Amino acid sequence: MRTRADIECWLTDMDGVLVHENAPIPGAAELLEHWRDTATPFLVLTNNSIFTPRDLSARLRASGLFVPEGSIWTSALATADFLRSQMPGGTAFVIGEAGMTTALHEAGFIMTETEPDYVVVGETRNYSFEAITKAIRFILAGARFIATNPDATGPSADGVLPATGAISALITKATGMEPYVVGKPNPMMFRSALNRIGAHSETTGMIGDRMDTDIVAGIEAGLHTVLVLTGISDSAEIQRYPFRPDEVLDSVADLLPDGDRETEFAEGL
Repeated sequence: MRTRADIECWLTDMDGVLVHENAPIPGAAELLEHWRDTATPFLVLTNNSIFTPRDLSARLRASGLFVPEGSIWTSALATADFLRSQMPGGTAFVIGEAGMTTALHEAGFIMTETEPDYVVVGETRNYSFEAITKAIRFILAGARFIATNPDATGPSADGVLPATGAISALITKATGMEPYVVGKPNPMMFRSALNRIGAHSETTGMIGDRMDTDIVAGIEAGLHTVLVLTGISDSAEIQRYPFRPDEVLDSVADLLPDGDRETEFAEGL
C-alpha cells in the first residue's frame, strides 16, 4: 500500500494551504524551502484564472513565500493546454482576465469576436452584459462552451462575489448547453500538471483544503491525497463525503521532516 514515503513529487493548492488572505500559513515557507533543497518536483495549483503565474509568484513573494512562476499551474494554463490539444491554432471568445488571455495566446490561440471555435469563461471582476450576450449567441451558433472552473462564488473583503460557475450557469440557462470544465475537480487539471513536471500519479501527492475539489480530483487522478485543516474543510465536513483522503493533517507544517518542524516551532516561540 502506498504511503507518504513513496511520494517523490507534490502538487499543492494555494489558498487555504500555503496562504490565508495573503498571510502565510505556518510551515508553508519551510515546506517550500525543503522541496527546493531536496530538488523535489512540485507545482502550486489554483483554480483562479485571473492572474498569470508571474502575478501569482509576486503575490506569494509578498506573503513571504518563494514560488517561481514556472512552479505555478492555474486553471487558465490547464484550459489553454487542453484547447491546444483539441484544436491547435483555434480561435476563442474569452470572458476573463489577463491570466486567461495570456495563456491562450501562448498556446497559439487567436482571440476573436467573429465565429469563434470556443467560448471560454474564466474568472473576472468585470463581467459585462454585452460580453455575456455575445457568448450566448456564439454558443447558439455552434461555438464550443468551456469554463475554467465550476466555483459559483469567490471571496472578497466585503463578502462573496459571483464567480465563474455563476456566470456559466447563466449562459447554460440561456443556451441549454453545459460547459466542459477543465479546472478542479476535473482530474484533467492534475494530469496536465503531472505532465508539466514529468511526474507519475503513483509517486505524486496532492495537498488541498477542500474535499469537493482538491481531494476528490486527487483521488480520481490516482494521487496520494492530503487534506489540511487550514482552509475550507474541517473534521465534521469530512464525514459528509463517501470518500476519504489518505491523510488528514492540521497544516502543511506536519509534512516537514522532524528536524525542520522542530526548527519552525522554535522560531515561532
